[in-house]
Amino acid sequence: MARITVPEGEGGELIQVWSLSPELGAAVGALSAAVYGDRLVTPRVREVARMRIAQINGCNVCLAWRFPEMADRGVTEALYEHVDDPEAGDYSTQERLAIEYAEKFALDHRSLDDEFFTRMRAEFTDAEILELTAMIGEWLAFGRLNAVLDVAEACAWAPSASV
Repeated sequence: MARITVPEGEGGELIQVWSLSPELGAAVGALSAAVYGDRLVTPRVREVARMRIAQINGCNVCLAWRFPEMADRGVTEALYEHVDDPEAGDYSTQERLAIEYAEKFALDHRSLDDEFFTRMRAEFTDAEILELTAMIGEWLAFGRLNAVLDVAEACAWAPSASV
């Protein structure tokens, strides 16, 4: 049960929570739509980072959330199997870096040093690094916001269109 009073209404708990602050809710919705829209960061790279944040946040909804419409782009169940142990999985260098980035961003952001970004810049453009950073920040921040407020439907709000 949510730790704040959730107004009754349509759309589920998460939509109604943001009805408490409609302007901020609209901004968060726009950010989420942008994160899940067509981006420079590939769907596979995005998804391994998203799943690592879901694991760190302990969000059962996010852990179960899938995008079946992206199977033709390599986003299959096999992609998620070893996100917590990338050495055991069949990941590209970009995917491994995205997993490492998500983990360090969430658990030890001060370890993101020049050496790490030298490795990132060897595999990603600056625009891709910026996008991935914004994505990870969004998932971490709002996953934790939902966990702290105990909003049951947390990530069910993530749009699946245009992924």
